[in-house]
Order: sequence, then C-alpha cells, then structure tokens
Amino acid sequence: MSRFAGPDTLQRLVENSFKAIDEGAYEVRQKLTHDAISLRKAILGCRHAPLITEVKFSSPSRGQIRQSGSPAQIAAEMVRSGAIGLSVLTQPYMFDGSMDNLISVRRAVAAPILMKDITVSEVQIDAAKQAGADCILLIKTVFDRNLAESSMEKLFDYAAKKELQVLVEVHTGQEYEQVLHAGYEMVGINNRNLADLKVDLANTERLLKKYGKGKSTIISESGISKPADIQYLRKAGADAFLVGTSIMETGNVSAKVAELFNAL
Repeated sequence: MSRFAGPDTLQRLVENSFKAIDEGAYEVRQKLTHDAISLRKAILGCRHAPLITEVKFSSPSRGQIRQSGSPAQIAAEMVRSGAIGLSVLTQPYMFDGSMDNLISVRRAVAAPILMKDITVSEVQIDAAKQAGADCILLIKTVFDRNLAESSMEKLFDYAAKKELQVLVEVHTGQEYEQVLHAGYEMVGINNRNLADLKVDLANTERLLKKYGKGKSTIISESGISKPADIQYLRKAGADAFLVGTSIMETGNVSAKVAELFNAL
C-alpha cells in the first residue's frame, strides 16, 4: 500500500513534505549560526502566559489567514508584546511557508524558534539547523503510520545531535501515554484532529486528567483565541500555549499577543 493511501489531511501533509524535499524547498542557501536558545527554559521562566506564537499565512483548515506584513516584522511585534517563543511555518504547500521566512525571523528576534513543519526526513532537520531554528516538531501519528523515512526515535536522536530541541506532538490518549512513558521533555497536545481538522479545546484537559504529565513540559496547541482559553488550559495543567490563527488573523498583532500573554 502506498504511504499516501487514504483521504485524510495528514496523509496529504506528509505527501507535501516529500514533494517539497524533492523540489529543493529545504536547500538553505543562507546558512546562519547562533547559540542554541532553549524553548523549554523560556517556558519555565515565564511569569505570565508562556506563549509560542505562530507566524503562518495559510492553513489547511482556514485557507489564507493573512496577506499583510513581513514574517520578520510580525515576529518582532510578537516578541515585543510578550511571546516567549515563535513557531514559524516552513511548509510551502497549504501553509505558504518557507525556509526564507524562518531565516528572516531568526535575523529579527533573539527568542527561541520552532520550525513548524511535517517533519519526515533528516533533510528537514538539517535545514532547520542551517536556518537558525532551535527546535523542530515531530508528530507521533506520522511515525505510528510509518509515513516518515525513519522512526521517530531516529529523527529525535538526529535532531539532538544537531543541538535542536524537539517538540513531540500527540492527539490521542494512546499517543500521549506512550510519549510520557518514553520521557520526552516537551510534549504538545494538539486540540485539532489532523485527520478531519476538527478542534476540541477540551482534548488537553482530558489527556492531562487521565494520564498526568510526569516530568514533561506540556504545550497545548490549536483552538486558543482568548484569555479564558489560556486560563482554562492552565487550570487543566498545560505549561505553555501555541497560538497561531487567532493572532495572525487580527488587525493588531501586538494587542492580541499582549492580551493573551497577560491572561495569567
């Protein structure tokens, strides 16, 4: 069976990653060097709501989100308004992301940067390091379905050798229980089901209530749009909050980030 068999969105996202690799989207011509910045330390040291704000212009669920503003300008506004980390989309298909966006953001801010992509290959991890990222994303479902070029453990170890932190993303209770048992330091609970793109903010609460969080730093992702969402998720046990669409679609990025940052 083809690794791309099936109609769901995750399959298409994985296919897009391999397509982008084949087309040279991860060939970084302007290599940057910088001392690694710990996203986890930034989360744990934040006195308000630890926000990882997302620089993305399109998404599979919403289509085009924003037309105006450069990635560097938007990222700088976000950090000035309280964001402790940035998530930068680098997937060209369905997200309008690029490695150039990541490079421009790295040059504009001193905050930790997560390269947000559907990571399936060492090629993307090499690109993350060369473009100045501090952290990469590994989505457990991708590996459970054997859609990547190697196992999650191998790509995790490869990233670690490059001095990149890893955010391991889960959606289901089974996935979450397994990554907790494995002892990953940073775990993202996605409130969006990548198969059908439906969002349920209570997903974070359900998983934390049933399984706890051990020694992991927990980041709640997707569906967060107002201070009450952050207060609810913190009460449920989340340590940090990844917020994209609700910030990028607003007319005043600075005000929206500050509003969410001061929720705690």
